[in-house]
Amino acid sequence: MYTIGIDLGGTNIAAGIVDENMKIVKKASVPTPVSRGGDAIMADMAGLCKRLSQEAGIALDSISSVGVASPGTILYEEGMVERSDNLHFFRFPIVEKFRALFPVRQVFLENDANAAAYAEALCGAARGTRDSVMITLGTGLGGGIVINKKIYYGWNGGAAELGHVVIKKYGRLCNCGRHGCWEAYCSATGLIKTTEEMLEECRRLKHKTLMTDEVKKYGKVNARVAFNAMRAGDVYGRQVVELYQDYLAEGIVNLINIFQPEVLSIGGGICNEKEYLVSPDFLQRISEEQFTRDSGRKTTIRIAELGNDAGIIGAAALERNAMA
Repeated sequence: MYTIGIDLGGTNIAAGIVDENMKIVKKASVPTPVSRGGDAIMADMAGLCKRLSQEAGIALDSISSVGVASPGTILYEEGMVERSDNLHFFRFPIVEKFRALFPVRQVFLENDANAAAYAEALCGAARGTRDSVMITLGTGLGGGIVINKKIYYGWNGGAAELGHVVIKKYGRLCNCGRHGCWEAYCSATGLIKTTEEMLEECRRLKHKTLMTDEVKKYGKVNARVAFNAMRAGDVYGRQVVELYQDYLAEGIVNLINIFQPEVLSIGGGICNEKEYLVSPDFLQRISEEQFTRDSGRKTTIRIAELGNDAGIIGAAALERNAMA
């Protein structure tokens, strides 16, 4: 038997047929037609799944379930996305609408970050563990929690909004409305903001910085500017990276103190800078700040392994999560 995993994003819909060993047999993607509304999104999702099954030569009755990983808060019992601003969904009944277009035995719905965390727990950086946490450092800062080999939702389905713990009281305004959220400092958006602040300080004090050359190269400030400048020997780029590491360590220690997972994995675009996210000095800093600093059993921090396939694999595995 096979399952299909759908990673529904604000830009693209990615889907894959996955076998019993959690290997992707065939995958493809199409643009997300956000401007055409939810029904058009469902139609394109169903069309993509039909195309994949036909191209792979797999009959629909060999597909036991479809899992959908969507951004936003999820009403699991109702099969709805309660709210997803990027998709313009509000109490949108994905499961009901999708099943009407793609008749399959079961359809599961999950938050996209939770699905990615579940995939890493099954066959990625946290495979073989019982308890794990994953954070994703992308445009925002997302996360997922797996406890006793099951996704942790909280009583209302809204758990694991890990980016919205406050690490700096009265700090930057976050998109969620709070000030000082971890996301406001350690997402790519937050790193860009820190870089811009340092560039402004350098301009004000007339300090030369290689970050200015990096901005000209890319045509904008992005999450690579400070790292690239630091690698070229720039002192101000190094200050930005070290500040970013401070903020990141603060949040990671908080998660470890709360959950004590066997593995905490780091995914998202910024994890490409892995040499600075799992360096001995950085890990030592985290180790020293933990409440369990003297324990012989500590959380292992790893870079996520599944990349862009995590959402597909995690969504495809939701049938397993339901039975666990």
